[in-house]
Amino acid sequence: MTLSKFIGLSLVLAFVTSPIRATFKEEIDTSGIDFVHFNGMSGQFYFHEMMGGGVALFDYDNDGDLDAYFSQGNMIDNISIDKAIFKPTAKQLLGDRLYRNDSHGKTIKFTDVTQQAKIKAMGYGMGVTTGDIDNDGDVDIYLSNYGNNQLLQNNGDGTFTDITQTSKTNDPNWSVTATFLDYDKDGYLDLYVVNYVDYSTSNPIVCKSYDGAKDYCSPQGFKATNDSLFHNNGDGRFTNITSKSGIIKEREPGLGVVTADFNKDAYVDLYVANDGRPNILWLNNRQGGFINKAMTSGVAVNMSGMPEASMGVDAADFDNDGDVDLFMTHLNRQTNTLYINNGKAWFSDAGIRMGVSSSSFKYTGFGTKWFDFNNDGYLDLFSANGAVIKESKQITSPFPLKQSNQLWKNLGNSKYQEVSSLQDPSFLTPGVSRGAAFGDIDNDGDIDILVGNNAGKPQLLINNNTEQNNWLGLHLVRNDLHREDLGARIETSVDNRKIDRYVKRDGSYASSHDSRVLIGLGKLNDKNKVKIKIFWSDGTSQTLTYVKINTYQTITREDK
Repeated sequence: MTLSKFIGLSLVLAFVTSPIRATFKEEIDTSGIDFVHFNGMSGQFYFHEMMGGGVALFDYDNDGDLDAYFSQGNMIDNISIDKAIFKPTAKQLLGDRLYRNDSHGKTIKFTDVTQQAKIKAMGYGMGVTTGDIDNDGDVDIYLSNYGNNQLLQNNGDGTFTDITQTSKTNDPNWSVTATFLDYDKDGYLDLYVVNYVDYSTSNPIVCKSYDGAKDYCSPQGFKATNDSLFHNNGDGRFTNITSKSGIIKEREPGLGVVTADFNKDAYVDLYVANDGRPNILWLNNRQGGFINKAMTSGVAVNMSGMPEASMGVDAADFDNDGDVDLFMTHLNRQTNTLYINNGKAWFSDAGIRMGVSSSSFKYTGFGTKWFDFNNDGYLDLFSANGAVIKESKQITSPFPLKQSNQLWKNLGNSKYQEVSSLQDPSFLTPGVSRGAAFGDIDNDGDIDILVGNNAGKPQLLINNNTEQNNWLGLHLVRNDLHREDLGARIETSVDNRKIDRYVKRDGSYASSHDSRVLIGLGKLNDKNKVKIKIFWSDGTSQTLTYVKINTYQTITREDK
């Protein structure tokens, strides 16, 4: 064996056999974040009070760190607030909340700036989506609601303006989540909105649990609604092209969405996770529209041919083979699903073989994401869990849906191992977890997690990774657009390995993430052997001749 092969083999073995140590610690109580989710439940078992809301991590003020946004519920049908089972406290203000990150080093500190930022979001909040819609370098916010949605434009001075009406981006359906994408490559971010079911509290269906008591319903008793696609005209206005694009052809109860170039034709596609119905794979036809290829591609139903209650979803190249794979969370007794891409948008269900299915059997998963929690170069998995029907052991609780969250470590040998129990005890604190956002909150080179809990306070899981693996943080900016390049791919060569990562904000459940790409490099034998090639979304590529590791860098696309 040559010396170079021996070094490469040693590096892979180091990745696989590195010890698993406690990593995440709950710091919400000392962070300054006093948000408490309020769902307005009053004993009527209204459908949307069970669903919960999303969260976001993004840098709204361009100061180099991640701020936090929380979508909030409300009272339902003008029922008096004194009828709520969980009474709001002085800190539990209604309306969405924005917190500015004022952390210093390892001291995590957030400040509520909702009023200062002029954010007025009083709808029944479901999801939050972030992206720069006007190419001015500031991140804007789209809010999905049970009811009318909102588009908040970032003014660049720390404040936002509601431009929903002038931009024509409202969707009156029950919207759960959304994503920004440039589907037609015109340089402006378009908007895809995921809608759920046609549900009204004026004539609700009565559903019952295993003991005959009143319980929350499933989506099967309601008519599904179609999603919506809005084209960004580049002048602050959008055009609804749901019909023209072909999106209107499918009507399913959607909960999650993620974008990626699944068939490697240089155009962005969409995958929509539906609740109890076949999922949708919208392949971009490169002519302004989309075609659903989920059934023929093998990602509409599971390996048994059955649709699943898909809630959370993510897309990434977890096996570093140059194509984008899929992962989604489901209802308990259905198990999570991992689809492996063969490179041409043909997928195979490998959840059982990979070890992420059986361990999820008793959980209902929502927010989820592939991320490298220990920077060993392999993408791990997280699931935010919470039941949707009563848990028998919590039957005396007023909201008996609590479950603990899960973390799986990628062992690097086509297997995952659940390592939830090896984390800090606070990691396993049960909650009705829904949205989950991921990003490096303290800028220390590892990914932290913000979890939104229905009818409770959130979790702020700070990653205190002690394995001391090397890392590289990149923020990719298109100089011609003055914004981050969503969809760009980063190919990293580390000794004898290649690692592919993508610039994205979407995935999970009703939540939005840090768009910076953090690449785990493991224990490097030679730091000079780290090579980076960037494939920009416009088709150009760029090779970095020098890479500074263990720090964040902004990379601007070279002029053509």
